[in-house]
Amino acid sequence: MDTLQMQTQIQMLQLQEEDDFSQHGRLGVIAMRGCERIGEEINDYLRLFRLDENANFLVKTSCPRFLTGEAKAIIDQTVRGYDIFILCDCYNYSVTYKMYDKISYMSPDDHYRDLIRTIAALGGKAKRISVIMPMLYSSRQDNKNSRESLDCAISLQELVNMGVSNILTFDPHEPRVQNAIPLSGFDAIRPSYQMIKALYENVDDIELTRDKALIISPDEGAMSRNEYYSSVLDLDIATFYKRRDYTRIVNGKNPILSFDFLGKDTDVTGKDVILIDDIIASGDSILNVVKQVHEMGAKRIFVFITFGQFAAGTERFDEAYENGVINKIFVTNTTYKSEDIINKPWFCEVDISKYLAKLIDAINCNHSISKLLNPIHRIQALKDDMKHKQEKL
Repeated sequence: MDTLQMQTQIQMLQLQEEDDFSQHGRLGVIAMRGCERIGEEINDYLRLFRLDENANFLVKTSCPRFLTGEAKAIIDQTVRGYDIFILCDCYNYSVTYKMYDKISYMSPDDHYRDLIRTIAALGGKAKRISVIMPMLYSSRQDNKNSRESLDCAISLQELVNMGVSNILTFDPHEPRVQNAIPLSGFDAIRPSYQMIKALYENVDDIELTRDKALIISPDEGAMSRNEYYSSVLDLDIATFYKRRDYTRIVNGKNPILSFDFLGKDTDVTGKDVILIDDIIASGDSILNVVKQVHEMGAKRIFVFITFGQFAAGTERFDEAYENGVINKIFVTNTTYKSEDIINKPWFCEVDISKYLAKLIDAINCNHSISKLLNPIHRIQALKDDMKHKQEKL
C-alpha cells in the first residue's frame, strides 16, 4: 500500500470517527447542587477514559434564588448539540439557601424543582438529555392505595415530557415504577460488584463459601436483590417476613408488628451473614433483623445498603456496633452523608463514581451497557482472585 492510499484511509477513518461522534454529541456533565464532589470525580475518570488530562466535561450552571425563595436556572456556557448528563441527589440535606433572610435547607422537592429548571434552561439546545438520579425522587411513594398521590410515576412522566431520553437510577424501591414511562429509557443499576469488592477490601478474613457465609433478606420486598447476590456468590439464602398492622397508619406507613424468620431449617450459627437492602431511613427494620440474626448465633453481620439516610440518627447503630450485634455497614456514596456518619467505625463508604463514569462514557458513545449493569463475570473473577490469595496465605 503506497503513501497516498494510507493517507486516504486515515482520512476516511477520521471522517468516520467524526460522524460517529456527531451521532451522540459532545459530552457534557451537569452536577446539580450537592453533587459537586462526585461530579469532579466522574470528570477525572472521563479524562482518563478519553486520554485527555486537560478536558473538562463539567458544564457550568447555577440555580440562584431570590430572597422570597423563588429560583431560576442558568446555563453559563453553550450546550448546543451536547449529549448532557445531569447528576441530581434529591436527598442531600446539607444544601441551603436564604429565604426571607433565614437559612433554609433544600428538601427533595427543592432539589427536584431545580432539576426541572435546569432542563428548561437547556432550552431544547442539547442533542440528548440523560438524568442520573441515584435515589429516585419520591421513590418510596411508588404505588397508590386509595386516595393517594403517585409522586414517583408523575415525576418520571414530567421528566420525559420535558425531553429527557434516559433516566438512570440505583436500586429503585419498586422497579415496576418504570412502567409509567414504557417508551423511554430507564436503567435500574445495582452496585453489586462494588459492594462485594468493598467487602473483600475491608474484611481480610471473609470467606464467601456455603459453610462459612449466608445471605439473609431482611424482608420479602428485598428478596430479588438478595437472590442475585446468592446466585453470583453461590451462597444459601433465607429471609424474614415483615408483618404489618394494616388497620392504622403511623408517620405515613403501616407500623411493623414483627419480623418472622422463614429459614427455620437454615443453620446460622458461626456463619458470616450478609443482609442486603436498598435503604436505611430510620433504621428500625434493619436493626430489628440484625438483632434477631445475632441471637441466632451469627459469627459476624455485614449489611449492604445502597442509600444510607440515617434519618433518625446513628445512636442505635453505635450501640449495636459496641454490643457486637453489627460489624460493618457498606453504603454507596450515591446520596449525601455527613462527615460524622462517614467517620463511624461501623461505616464503610462504597465509591461508585468510576462506575458512573463508565456508564456515562458508554452511553455517550452509543455502546451497550449490559455488561456494566450485570457484572457477573467481574464478580466471579473477583471471587476467584480472592480465593487464590487466601489459599496462598
